[in-house]
Amino acid sequence: MARGRGATVRSDYPFDLTEVENIWITMSDGVRLAGRLWLPKGAGRVPLILEYLPYRKRDGTRARDEKMHRYLARHGYACLRLDIRGTGDSEGTIDDEYSVQEQLDGVAAIDWLSRQDWCDGQVAMIGISWGGFNGLQIAARQPPALKTVITVGSTDDRYATDIHWVGGCLSKDNFDWSSTMFAHQDLPPDPAIAGEGWRAMWQARMQANVPWILTWLRHQSRDAYWRQGSVCEDFSRITIPVYAVSGWADNYSEAVPRLIAGLSCPRRGLIGPWAHSYPHDVTVEPAIGWLQEVLRWCDHWLKGRETGIMDEPLLRVWMQDSVPPSTCYAERPGRWVAEDRWPSPRIEQRRLPLGPSGRLGAEGTGAAGTWVASICSPLWVGLAAGEVGRYGDDAEWATDQREDDGGSLVFVTGPLAEPLEILGAPQLHLTFSSDRPRALVSVRVNDVAPSGASTRVAIGHLNLCHRFGHDRPQMLVPDQVTTATVDLDDIAHRFPAGHRIAVSVSTAYWPIAWPSPELATLSVHLGESALVLPVRPPHPGDAALRPFLPAERAEADPQHDLPPDPALPVTRRAVHRDLLTGEMVVDFPRWTYASEMPAIGQTHRGTGLARYRITDGDPLSARCETRYTVQIERADTTIRHESEGALSCDATHFIVEMRLRITENGQPVFARDWHERIPRDHM
Repeated sequence: MARGRGATVRSDYPFDLTEVENIWITMSDGVRLAGRLWLPKGAGRVPLILEYLPYRKRDGTRARDEKMHRYLARHGYACLRLDIRGTGDSEGTIDDEYSVQEQLDGVAAIDWLSRQDWCDGQVAMIGISWGGFNGLQIAARQPPALKTVITVGSTDDRYATDIHWVGGCLSKDNFDWSSTMFAHQDLPPDPAIAGEGWRAMWQARMQANVPWILTWLRHQSRDAYWRQGSVCEDFSRITIPVYAVSGWADNYSEAVPRLIAGLSCPRRGLIGPWAHSYPHDVTVEPAIGWLQEVLRWCDHWLKGRETGIMDEPLLRVWMQDSVPPSTCYAERPGRWVAEDRWPSPRIEQRRLPLGPSGRLGAEGTGAAGTWVASICSPLWVGLAAGEVGRYGDDAEWATDQREDDGGSLVFVTGPLAEPLEILGAPQLHLTFSSDRPRALVSVRVNDVAPSGASTRVAIGHLNLCHRFGHDRPQMLVPDQVTTATVDLDDIAHRFPAGHRIAVSVSTAYWPIAWPSPELATLSVHLGESALVLPVRPPHPGDAALRPFLPAERAEADPQHDLPPDPALPVTRRAVHRDLLTGEMVVDFPRWTYASEMPAIGQTHRGTGLARYRITDGDPLSARCETRYTVQIERADTTIRHESEGALSCDATHFIVEMRLRITENGQPVFARDWHERIPRDHM
């Protein structure tokens, strides 16, 4: 998780703490789920705050959990971190994310927990990412004891907004994330918790560990597989209060406005400048007193206290000021703004036509269809993209967009006479034709300074075979004029006076979006095509918004970072280009760590790398390679996972290769290889 910079460690609390390292919750089929429990001493029966994850409560999220759940428990709540079936110390096996089994287990766990003698019968769910997903999914199943959900960095739509697809294009994160989970799915439980049966549990996990990419690639359009667990399919199923939170640098920020607009239950939305992190534990400042906000929300809905949180605006966001392009930001300047309704009737949808000579929004662009601009982007467009949206450090932001603009159509306004602020999702309405039956388009809205430096503000992609909907793919008819709407990510941004607004259109964006099998040329009809910006007028009420308290957290047990293994290569996010062969390589390091946890007598080490290769001019050369190691050292044994993978393609198929090797004390205990071809479906 993201590393906090300035959260104060609190030492005075209303309650002392009782910690239970493990409790078992038995499911109807006899499988036991493992949880770590924090209770406020002397508080009697209290509401429970539940976090439900696969990331190993015993060791994987141990320090993070202590910082949050100790804090909340010492303010009068029971807190439980529960391992999903087949993960951490929980029994059984796991075969996919967000499964029906996972949701049903969550419903059963909530029922059992609500009836314990330390619980008053009320449960709240809290979670970021996976835990934010399943909080919404379980709320839609309406367990009676679940009274509210706090969801951070999650989504209502598993197809539109997750790590698998971007606008119907294959996302770079799809294979990357599969390989990341593959490196964790076969790790053993701790014998101190699981007992003598730990080895049998470990063996079952190794046998069940299959790359999830094999499932995900068999569902390339928005079919029933993705609709399961997408609460946007029926927002009315969620009737309890929801607090939806994210950050503009997170991959999931656009889900918050959709949740606020789609839900009819009591709700509030909050979007800060943050990346994929809880708002008190950030890499992108300003952090806020998030745990105090959690208490205000839970005190209102679970204890009937008047905290004022429901008197505040429906949606509150950080209006980001303009900044020069950089690959990393320690903070984003700006201010808090808010809307009482969403969609807000105050926001104007301003249409800026694409005009000749690269003009954007100019008057008198001529009759519709008079001008056509064509583009067939080189495959190096996208090398300046940065990450899809992760933790906000390690060079994850986009660089100066002039790099990618060299292979794009670019349309620019004149200098702005006065500042202009946007809040919401820009759209590009395209009238176009393609010379190939499959093509994609990537669209960027940029903030161009008087110096010419160009900072990316918002981005969107569309597989043009999905122009009628992600559930209805249809090949393009070469040279036939058609239309499409490209939705960009929601954003709040202030363009200063004197700056220009630019929109860039490309037919490639590697490695963020997997390329079409042939290089396509798009012919864009100007005048008919237009950028639509959600322009937000100033609001005097913004200045009166209640300020957030400073960030606080609880103390965590010591963990000691160890020197990295000198035998391992040091990798950083980097782009390499061979100017002779045209090959381009982008490295995305996932982790290199070594950590000693004295409280449980374990040391963990790991490395992870995702590498993307392509040769300019050859979209079929696209290839992602991953390499992961995870090692757990205990007094009784040392267990090591090593896996390598590759995703490549030809004109008709995606090709998945995986290699798995597991050792105990240096001796092989399990090995398996995969090589599978999966047909491309309008990709």
